[in-house]
Amino acid sequence: QVQLVESGGGLVQAGDSLTLSCAASGRTLRNSAMGWFRQAPGKEREFVTAIRWNGGSTHYADSVKGRFTISRDGAKNTVHLQMNSLKPEDSAVYYCALGYGIILSAIRTKVSYNYWGQGTQVTVSS
Repeated sequence: QVQLVESGGGLVQAGDSLTLSCAASGRTLRNSAMGWFRQAPGKEREFVTAIRWNGGSTHYADSVKGRFTISRDGAKNTVHLQMNSLKPEDSAVYYCALGYGIILSAIRTKVSYNYWGQGTQVTVSS
């Protein structure tokens, strides 16, 4: 049974940094992609970033490019999301997601991911 456990959310001020982590268990991560999505109240869940486990290629939403960095720790089956220069509009519940065999054109799409974490709240005050 696949489990994704997120940690690291919280309340910060604009301009601060925060790191989220997602630990995966229950299935090999070979040929997978792990991503982060976020959902603010009243809005659709949107893509933030993703990383391919094989090779480590990364993808970012334009809104976070240059501020957020995704990385993976193969020994711990964990991905990290380093978020710098946070803005109030980054406030949302952040979800970790895992999918297999995702083609490049679909890596930003929610339905490409089979497994989801429970979400962690990030609140950025102005």
